Amino acid sequence: MRSPVYCLSLLAALPFVATQAPAAEVTVGTSAELRAAAAAAVPGTTILLRPGVYEGDVWLTGLVGEARAHITIRAADPNDRPRFVGGGEGLHVSEAAYLTLADIEISGASGNGLNIDDGGKHDAPAHDIRLMRLYVSDIGPHGNRDGIKLSGVDHFFVWDCLVERWGDGGSAIDMVGCHWGEIEACTFRGGGMPDANGVQMKGGSLDVTVHRCTFIDAGSRAVNIGGSTGLQFFRPKPQGYEAKDIIVEDCAFVGGQAAVAFVGVDGAKVHHNTIYHPGRWATRILQETTAEGFVPCRNGVFRDNIIVFRSDQWAEGGVNIGPNTAPETFRFEGNLWFCEDRPEASAPSLPVPEGNGLVGVDPLLVDPENGDFTLREGSPAEGKGGRWDQEDVDVML
Repeated sequence: MRSPVYCLSLLAALPFVATQAPAAEVTVGTSAELRAAAAAAVPGTTILLRPGVYEGDVWLTGLVGEARAHITIRAADPNDRPRFVGGGEGLHVSEAAYLTLADIEISGASGNGLNIDDGGKHDAPAHDIRLMRLYVSDIGPHGNRDGIKLSGVDHFFVWDCLVERWGDGGSAIDMVGCHWGEIEACTFRGGGMPDANGVQMKGGSLDVTVHRCTFIDAGSRAVNIGGSTGLQFFRPKPQGYEAKDIIVEDCAFVGGQAAVAFVGVDGAKVHHNTIYHPGRWATRILQETTAEGFVPCRNGVFRDNIIVFRSDQWAEGGVNIGPNTAPETFRFEGNLWFCEDRPEASAPSLPVPEGNGLVGVDPLLVDPENGDFTLREGSPAEGKGGRWDQEDVDVML
């Protein structure tokens, strides 16, 4: 059974009211003032950041609120957000609980943009963290540099964030040993970095859902379910998988080398997504961690997705399978495969027979070149691909 994280509709409507008891508000205008306010914060404290530029390398430790009294750090004016610029990291938060960050910009860090972790205490995760309407950009740009890095974080919610141009070899959001989380309504735009990932969950990550997100040229693996983690970094300890019980649903993928990769996974579902013009593959099945006790990548489900591709940007029938995996345990069901320039070449090469798939049939997307992936009236893809409302489409456009 999935662990309940948050009521998403309630959070969207009342992000700061329903869960916080009245408490003091403190307004700050510099990084030094923020550090001082954070050191004095108690459950229910709201720290308001005035508009302007804040120096990076802000490290905050021990921000612990309560379930109905989060500590909140947010813009004083959401229409004129504070900007953390430069530094090795823009903002680093360690050993936090019941914390909300909202309406903040972070850019130009040479390391990670926003880093939230458990302080290296693998048996005491940071928890109940909400990240809302953050804008993170121009991180790195070279090496394993992440826009948002979460290490040892449980019960988290990332909503309506935009991450652009993170490090080549890094991820827009990188999770190591994170559990029971939601990433919803976020947009990830890469900057042409071929070795980057969009969203990655590894190191024993469990029960994470990526929902209603848009990935545009997000690198080699837009969503990397699993990966390769040093055994000492698993939280709480190696469980025999990089990631388990992951869901990717109602997302739009444009470009990039592969939309989704299953890497050392023990169960994941990728369903109702729209994949448009991938560079090589729709999906990959890989194994990078082969230490004793680790299961082969297995039990993935890939169903009711729409995949529109071109024959000159397609390899291995759209599915790449690496060694030490168990592709026979995967299920492919109800996907629509359409080769735009050669409909007769639409059939994928799958490791197992697909049930109820559609091959060579135009899904009749409204305006994919301009970011509208909804279906025209009479589309044969009804019930497949991303399920969005008009607000989502307006964001895509």
